[in-house]
Amino acid sequence: MNSNENIAELFDLVGEWTTIPEIAETLDVKVTRVHTLITEGQLIAVRDQEGVRRVPALFMREDGVLDSLKGTLTVLKDSGFDDEEAIRWLYTEDESLPGRPIDALHEGKKTEIRRRAQALAW
Repeated sequence: MNSNENIAELFDLVGEWTTIPEIAETLDVKVTRVHTLITEGQLIAVRDQEGVRRVPALFMREDGVLDSLKGTLTVLKDSGFDDEEAIRWLYTEDESLPGRPIDALHEGKKTEIRRRAQALAW
């Protein structure tokens, strides 16, 4: 599968995305602040087929970035995941949860999700 097919599949898997300017507007901050959140690892973004950086919508809450996301992204990065792989893992159904890790984070199950993410490194 080439990278365009990978990106298309990833965008289909996630479904709902948001842009950096939309996040800035939601948080009432400058776009550069959102870029800083990405640089710091509190958010991750991937480029769509037109080159626009997008963030999965479920990484956000109405009042800001999903609290449990940063630590989870750190664990995934430490386990060797790149940004696309981390998003794919968070959005892939896991029958043992049940559901997707991103949904479990929204339900407050960050410890379980981080434990599973850590186990991926072994």
